[in-house]
Amino acid sequence: MSGAKILVVDDERAILKLMQIALKGHGYEVLEASSGEEALVVASTKRPDLAVIDWGLPDMEGIEVLRRLREWSQMPVIMLTVRDAEEDKIAALDAGADDYVVKPFGMGELLARIRVALRHAARVQDEPVIEAAGLAIHLAERRVELNGEAVKLTPIEYDLLKALAQNAGKVVTQRQLLRHVWGDVDPDNAAHYLRVYIGHLRKKLEDDPSRPWRIVTEPGVGYRLAVEPPEA
Repeated sequence: MSGAKILVVDDERAILKLMQIALKGHGYEVLEASSGEEALVVASTKRPDLAVIDWGLPDMEGIEVLRRLREWSQMPVIMLTVRDAEEDKIAALDAGADDYVVKPFGMGELLARIRVALRHAARVQDEPVIEAAGLAIHLAERRVELNGEAVKLTPIEYDLLKALAQNAGKVVTQRQLLRHVWGDVDPDNAAHYLRVYIGHLRKKLEDDPSRPWRIVTEPGVGYRLAVEPPEA
């Protein structure tokens, strides 16, 4: 991932300077844009490997830049935002964001999110085995192993884990998970099913189900399958 091209889209010069220094210091090539239109031009001509886009831009909202990018590009996109309301996070994820970081943010956190997004993008999408957080999900055989030991899952538990694993490191909204596992259902009425089955998975996959680290709750938004154990 060293040498990956990162497009940073923000109209605050201080943020751009900070990101330039931090990203270059970690071996990334940095491209900059201070408006939505400039970002779209840079993205189409320079073909970055990942974009970090601020929600509040002078000519259009960052989420509109994201929607227009998604018309022709699947590169990872991380949204930067001062908005921490659940509906804004869900809107960003539903529009195609891979992740979001709320301002003010720690550079260490953002760099970790970038690494996860780049790793996810580098994986072959039809890979027969997905590995994350000590898990191995064998797609062709619908078989799951935890630290080399077989884990028996029900069909619904497996489908739920598969949806999380195919997006390991990324937030998957409750609506997306419900649609993947149960089809076209009313999310308000079916949300309790999701909580129940997430609980079943945690009992089978977590070291301590009361303190889960593999399947992380993003309050009010959805769930994230961790790629690696938390640092001690």
